[in-house]
Amino acid sequence: MIIPVVILCLVFFLTITRQIGNVRLDLWQIMGLGALAVLLSGQIPLQEAMESINVDVMLFLFGVFAIGQALEASGYLSQVSYNFFKSAKNMDAIILFVLFGMGLASAFLMNDTLAIIGTPVVLLLARQHQINPKVLLLALAFAVTTGSVASPIGNPQNLLIALNSGIKDPFVVFARYLLLPTIINLIVVYFVLKFFFKEHFSTNVLNHSQPQICDAKLADLSRLSLILLISLVCVKILIQLFSISFDFRLTYIALIAAVPVLVFSKKRFEIIKKMDWHTLFFFASMFILMESVWDSGFFQGILVNTKQNVVSIPMILSVSVVLSQFISNVPLVALYLPILSHASVDTGGLLALAAGSTIAGNLSVLGAASNVIIIHNAEKKGNVTLSFIEFAKIGVPLTIIQTGVYWFFLSL
Repeated sequence: MIIPVVILCLVFFLTITRQIGNVRLDLWQIMGLGALAVLLSGQIPLQEAMESINVDVMLFLFGVFAIGQALEASGYLSQVSYNFFKSAKNMDAIILFVLFGMGLASAFLMNDTLAIIGTPVVLLLARQHQINPKVLLLALAFAVTTGSVASPIGNPQNLLIALNSGIKDPFVVFARYLLLPTIINLIVVYFVLKFFFKEHFSTNVLNHSQPQICDAKLADLSRLSLILLISLVCVKILIQLFSISFDFRLTYIALIAAVPVLVFSKKRFEIIKKMDWHTLFFFASMFILMESVWDSGFFQGILVNTKQNVVSIPMILSVSVVLSQFISNVPLVALYLPILSHASVDTGGLLALAAGSTIAGNLSVLGAASNVIIIHNAEKKGNVTLSFIEFAKIGVPLTIIQTGVYWFFLSL
């Protein structure tokens, strides 16, 4: 049963090196090899592997990818980006706009959504103003991960906690406990980036040029899709706030919002063709590999058999940050929640689990799905990438500081 864990370690190693001999590997290929390895070694039956693929997540990503592709192809995304960033006159302002614009938006539109829409935006900014794209990509990755902490619908693991922990009025509770430390942690990201990339924070005045719409009809449909996406998310928030018993999944929101560009656009097949299928393949492979690792019981045994007090806030934060790197944050939360419920932990402990399992995404490339989306899109659209080491060099100290901030506020 240790074989899936060994394969997972090999996947981590290949993610760091991105190389087999003289062959350069993409992240989707590495994860695909991991999934293939557990299948061929008999660690997971084919039927169980297929059932492990989360259809809701795949359809959600499909819908948002379609909207993102249409927004970019029509030129409407560039126009929206111009209107948002035109008042940012220097590098400091650009970074702060990315952190607080993308970060706080991710709390309500979900971090993966902002990763999909935000990547072409920051790549465009980098090209227009001769900014190192890696700085903006890191800012985007840290922003959508950190910002999503403050809301029960900011990411899948928060939603799981909100729905299964018995927290009453989750939007109010998440905001009360996590909004202020999240804002502080977004400021922390700014100073950490400025420390590591101080030579890129020039005081030169930036002049923004207004882009033109490439395809007016597709832009209109893209605008409609974007309005639908935001409106339906607001409906879901109201359903949550008023505790209405209605299964209005994020999957439905993404697919309904994608209808204008996939049904009414004449370029629907071009949109589908140019979507980021490699990222979808990555997620399907990741579900298979993580299910095999989960079935091994290796990490569950470590958590259950540890002699430490795993229900204290410091331990919840530490364990969730570390183990989320190996079994992903949603399975980690699914494992940890029953332990916390059995121990009757208070709201602070439950929100520590939400915060820790989320900011785990700032530690490494594989810590959050949004990181993979950003890197895949950057490689595809901008011919630029972030290596495992480049990400971790900034992500590790950042995560340590952010963990301390949440620890302080949740322990009050």
